[in-house]
Amino acid sequence: MSTTLDSPFIVFALSLAAQWLGAYCGDLFRRRVHRLNKNGHADFDKIQAAVLTLLALIIGFTFSMAVTRYDQRKNYEAAEANAIGTEYVRADLLPAGDAAKVHQLLRDYLSQRIAYYETGDQRRTGEMDADAARLQAELWSAILPPAQNQPTPIVALTIGGMNDVLNAQSYTQAAWWNRIPVAAWAMMGLIAIACNVLIGYGERHSGLLLLLVLPIIVSISFLLIADIDSPRGGVIRVLPHNLIALSQSMKAP
Repeated sequence: MSTTLDSPFIVFALSLAAQWLGAYCGDLFRRRVHRLNKNGHADFDKIQAAVLTLLALIIGFTFSMAVTRYDQRKNYEAAEANAIGTEYVRADLLPAGDAAKVHQLLRDYLSQRIAYYETGDQRRTGEMDADAARLQAELWSAILPPAQNQPTPIVALTIGGMNDVLNAQSYTQAAWWNRIPVAAWAMMGLIAIACNVLIGYGERHSGLLLLLVLPIIVSISFLLIADIDSPRGGVIRVLPHNLIALSQSMKAP
C-alpha cells in the first residue's frame, strides 16, 4: 500500500476508476432496480449534499495534513544545514589534526545527506541510512579523544554541536516517516465512492460522461495530496537548497 501511495499518478488512476465505477453502479441501480419518485428527490438531495460536504471537509483536512508534513520536512532540512554548518565552525576549537579530520568527515556527511534528499529510488534508502549511521559513528569517534584529553568548556561546545548534528538527522528521518495514515486514505476513498454512487443514483439525465465530472475533480485532489505527502515519489519534493549552499561554502581547499 505504501508503494501505491508513493506514486501519485497510480493514486489518481485507481481513484478515478473506483469512483467512476461507483457512479455507474448507482446509475445502473436507478435504471434497473429502483427509480426515485418526485417526493423522494427532496430528501435524497439533502442526504447527497450532506455526504458531499463531508467529503469536501475530509479532503480539506487531509490536504492540510499533507502540507503540514511537507513544511515540517522543509524546516528540518534547514535545521540540518544549520547544525552541520555550526559544528563545522566549532571544530576549529579542536587541535589542528582533530579539526582537519572532523572537517573532512563533515564534508563527507554533508554530501551523503544531500544525496539522501535528492534520490528518488526508495530501494536505496536502506543503504543510505547505513552510510549515514557509519559516518555518524566516525564523527562521534573523531571528537571523543580531544574531549577526553581536554575536558574544557570550549571543547564541550564541539561536543554539543556534534550532538545537534546527530539529532537533526533523527528529526528529519522521523518527519519523512510521518505520513498520512493508510486508514485515513481508506476512509476518504470509501466516502468518495459512496458520494459517486449517490450521484449516479440521483442523476436525472442519462449520460455516462456526466458521471465523470466528480470522479475527475476528486481524483485530482487525491493526486495533489499524495504528491505532497510522498517525500520521494511525487513531483513536489523537498530539495536540499540549504545543504547544497552549505556544501558550496565549505568545500575542501
